[in-house]
Amino acid sequence: MSHKTFRFFLNIPYQQFLSVYQGIHSSVRTRATNGQIIEFPARKLQPFLSKQGIQGYFELTVTGQNKFVAIRKL
Repeated sequence: MSHKTFRFFLNIPYQQFLSVYQGIHSSVRTRATNGQIIEFPARKLQPFLSKQGIQGYFELTVTGQNKFVAIRKL
């Protein structure tokens, strides 16, 4: 089974991420450093939420069928 990885930067202010808890948004769409647009469940970012929001450089790993495997902050 082969996996694909995507790296990307995020800067989501705390107030904006609250829309996930309010049920307004359920996914995050961003551009990976290779130019591809990626979309994944926003709830996967909850472990990285701070008072400033979600900020940093991340790596998303998915299966060959684009199923979520893991996300980590680099």
